[in-house]
Amino acid sequence: MTGQETIRVETDARGVARLTLARPERKNALSAQMMDELTDFARAAEADPAIRAVVLSGAEGTFCAGGDLGWMMAQIEADREGRMREARRLAGMLKALNEMAVPLIGRVEGAALGGGMGMAAVCDIAIAAEDCRFGFTETRLGIIPATISPYVIARIGEAAARRVFMSARVFGGHEAADLGIIARAVAPGDLDAAIEAEVAPYLALPRGAVGRAKRLARSLGPRIDADVIEDTIRQLADAWEAEEAREGISAFLEKRKPRWAE
Repeated sequence: MTGQETIRVETDARGVARLTLARPERKNALSAQMMDELTDFARAAEADPAIRAVVLSGAEGTFCAGGDLGWMMAQIEADREGRMREARRLAGMLKALNEMAVPLIGRVEGAALGGGMGMAAVCDIAIAAEDCRFGFTETRLGIIPATISPYVIARIGEAAARRVFMSARVFGGHEAADLGIIARAVAPGDLDAAIEAEVAPYLALPRGAVGRAKRLARSLGPRIDADVIEDTIRQLADAWEAEEAREGISAFLEKRKPRWAE
């Protein structure tokens, strides 16, 4: 796996790959380059028989603050073809991680906001520090949690999603566990031990059977096929085209209140 600038990958002698989102100056927000590097990682990890499990985390104490606002603002200015292409880039990355036939364990701390919630949802299990902040903050920017929605709703169901999808409310680790976004919230000092406890069983199991069991569970869950993914891509592109998105993202970048909050 070469050419990585926005992620770090360190694989130990046991075959545990530590995958770190490495844009701390942007709170590990998802840029186009990071999406491509994550997609490439997922494909390479699945093809590498030495990798038994992957632990996903964010650099310098923050998991992921969502989509990079500069990248999103570029979609406001793009044409329809460009918007669809970039929404498809994001959707493709989520699909690759979700379907990777290797256990993906999320180590969540600091904040998981917007697209960061999608990153937690594509993990097979996510454990968070109890003081971590969670939120589907897209509507605050005039957009919607579109491409992440199939994975989030597969994880928590429609009823729980409707509690938090629309309000942009930020909540803590214990509520995230109650909703089912994460498996449990632990004291920050206990996070590493909790992650190791999740990794340990896979080191004594045949890799192929683990991958097949993951595919089986996914095949019996809510439908996330090409049509569903394409519809979320279209809905994200539609949201980027709306005037609310231009105002919401501009207001955030300019550090002012959007018109609807005045």
